[in-house]
Amino acid sequence: MAFFDSEIVQDEAKRLFLDYQQLMQLGSDYGKFDREGKKLYIERMENMMERYRVFMKRFELSEDFQAKLTIEQLRTQLGQFGLTAETMFQQMQQTLERMKSQLEAET
Repeated sequence: MAFFDSEIVQDEAKRLFLDYQQLMQLGSDYGKFDREGKKLYIERMENMMERYRVFMKRFELSEDFQAKLTIEQLRTQLGQFGLTAETMFQQMQQTLERMKSQLEAET
């Protein structure tokens, strides 16, 4: 079975995409959240990053041509911004750590 033919892969890709869209939309109001809302948003973003990291690892470990091509396309796109997948995740984590620090400073 091809990587993208897997119902599990398709389902997780859909859920990741929809969850990401919802979080980004919700994030536009982050400044209006109370303390607990901000904590919850950060937790959801951390969870999303971990799910995305696992999903990408599935691509990397797959022997499927389409999966390998997808990873190479991602590397090329990130490379245009001077990033690797790892640096992208590191920057996202740093952003979340700053958000946590700001939240702690508010108390």
